[in-house]
Amino acid sequence: MSVLDRFRLDGKVAVVTGASSGLGAAFAVGLAEAGADVAIAARRADRLQATAEQVQALGRRCVAVTADVAVPEDCTRVVAEAIEALDKVDVLVNNAGIGTAVPATRETPDEFRRVIDINLNGSYWMAQACGRVMQPGSSIVNVGSVLGQTTAGLPQAAYASSKAAIIGLTRDLAVQWTGRKGIRVNALAPGFFPSEMTDDYAEGYLEQMMVRVPAGRAGRSDELVAALIFLAADASSYVTGAVLPVDGGLLTT
Repeated sequence: MSVLDRFRLDGKVAVVTGASSGLGAAFAVGLAEAGADVAIAARRADRLQATAEQVQALGRRCVAVTADVAVPEDCTRVVAEAIEALDKVDVLVNNAGIGTAVPATRETPDEFRRVIDINLNGSYWMAQACGRVMQPGSSIVNVGSVLGQTTAGLPQAAYASSKAAIIGLTRDLAVQWTGRKGIRVNALAPGFFPSEMTDDYAEGYLEQMMVRVPAGRAGRSDELVAALIFLAADASSYVTGAVLPVDGGLLTT
């Protein structure tokens, strides 16, 4: 196998959550470009179909499943429908997530729990469902954030807590599953990338934050997709339990 072949995903089946728009949709399309068939899941059925059409336009099979990852039964159903339509699951991308910016003295229990339920618990329920059926050589990629390791000037206790927890979850599952089941588990830690979340930032906030980024700019979705393909494919066959920052150097400052 050549070096470039190790980045291919031909014959693989990937599951991507939060794939109705933004980075999740880009992940699904990127996996398809690398050769994978893709099962996509999200709560918004109409927008999920648009992602499915992009995957299918690349000649890859795609199944779209409306689901809320905060509901364990939905996660089990996503995996069951992926197997029914595409025969197996080789790659899981735990991308579904929400963010808030609420001062800690004002954040309600329900607001905090909802972020944890989707960002952390949802990642665990999906990993659990996939871990039961994945074969040796499979890969799980959890989408964390640099905000699990630093702060960014916004009141984001729930979001930052959930992303810090993703690091612990990634490492523990890697220890449990890599040797015993042959399933690698890693995480991406994106910095600032245009998304629905950043669309809600106050005017000028992103420009202000670029002072902390050695690269001097926000990331492009294709740069994050490339890192995802590395972790999903055999190119990273000796990488597990790792957190890969894709942040333009933000965590070095």
